[in-house]
Amino acid sequence: MASTADTTEVCTPVDDTQTELNEEDLTSNTCSNNDTKPANDPGGCLTDTGKIVTQETGDQNIEERVNFKVIYNKSKYDVNFGLDETVKELKEHIQTLTGVPQAMQKLMFRGLAKDELTLRELKVTKGAKIMVVGSTLNDVLSVSAPSKKELAEAAKAEASAKEPFSEMKQHKKVLDKYGKPEDITPGYRNRKEPLPTVPLSGMYNKSGGKVRLTFKLESDQLWIGTKERTDKIPMNSIKAVVSEPIKGHEDYHLMGIQLGPTEASRYWIYWVPAQYADSVKDSILGKWQFF
Repeated sequence: MASTADTTEVCTPVDDTQTELNEEDLTSNTCSNNDTKPANDPGGCLTDTGKIVTQETGDQNIEERVNFKVIYNKSKYDVNFGLDETVKELKEHIQTLTGVPQAMQKLMFRGLAKDELTLRELKVTKGAKIMVVGSTLNDVLSVSAPSKKELAEAAKAEASAKEPFSEMKQHKKVLDKYGKPEDITPGYRNRKEPLPTVPLSGMYNKSGGKVRLTFKLESDQLWIGTKERTDKIPMNSIKAVVSEPIKGHEDYHLMGIQLGPTEASRYWIYWVPAQYADSVKDSILGKWQFF
């Protein structure tokens, strides 16, 4: 009887070491349907092989934002903004809300908020209130634009300024009342002559009183003489001298000598011979003056 050889089954040892998960499994942000989350590791997934795979949820990359209020005039705006965004960026957003240009805004939060600071650095928290100070372009233009009344007054003032002295009511009244002096010095338009060596006379003031001008150059004084008195005025105290031809009598000027700081202090002299008008100004004010 032939003997039967024992056949021994050779088994290859099984490596019970779990094959490492591939990179895709390790970086997956979600658990598969066969995976469960272990109670002691809410941040990972428990696979059907019993191995825990850590999830990368990306929570650290989510921008932190804060809800607060922006107040401008009587209006309040609810704003949700990133804590790491700057005041300058916030201003750009506020411009879309309020119409106040970024360059014209001042943000107040525990003092003036500087453009380069972030909301985190300012310590802006939920429910905080940020005040906006500034004006819209329309507000600026409406303030700058003159009213109809102001325009009318400006036009009236301009017209008055262009009106010849001799046509102004206050001077026309004097000229009409007293007329042309009988002892007047002959006048010549379009001529300039030096002052005479004798007092300049034949003129009158607003009261119709006769006036003579004496130039004391050695003592730097102007003497204004009338029948009643003579005022000796230092020339360096005279603020201005203005003159214009008298309409219809251009050989003569109407002259105002300003004795005080305002135009109301002008001493008016009527019928100054035209050829002496510039010399009077030069003598009182000096040739460097543009009068």
